Amino acid sequence: MPEISLFYDIVQVIPNEDYTVYVYFEDGKIVCYDAKTLLKKKVFEPLKDINFFMNACTILNGTLAWDVTGTRDCSKCLDIDPEMLYGLENVSEKIV
Repeated sequence: MPEISLFYDIVQVIPNEDYTVYVYFEDGKIVCYDAKTLLKKKVFEPLKDINFFMNACTILNGTLAWDVTGTRDCSKCLDIDPEMLYGLENVSEKIV
C-alpha cells in the first residue's frame, strides 16, 4: 500500500536578504517564511551570516533547509518542519 503524504512536496525555495524565504509547494501554494526568529537560537547561528543564509538555502529532507557542510548531507543541515511551512498563510508571488 503506498504511503499517503499529509503535505505537498516543496519544489522551490527562494531566500531574500531580509531573512525571509519564499517556499513553493507542488500544489501551487506559496508561503513566505520569516526566518528572523531563528537567528536568536544557537543552533541556527550560521544563518546570521547573510551570505550563508542566501547561498546554503536549499531543499533537503523534503523541506526548506540550509546545507551546513555544502555536501547535501541530510543529517547535517538546518531544516524547517514542512507541515508548519504548509500551514502558513498563502501569499502572492513577489515580482522582482
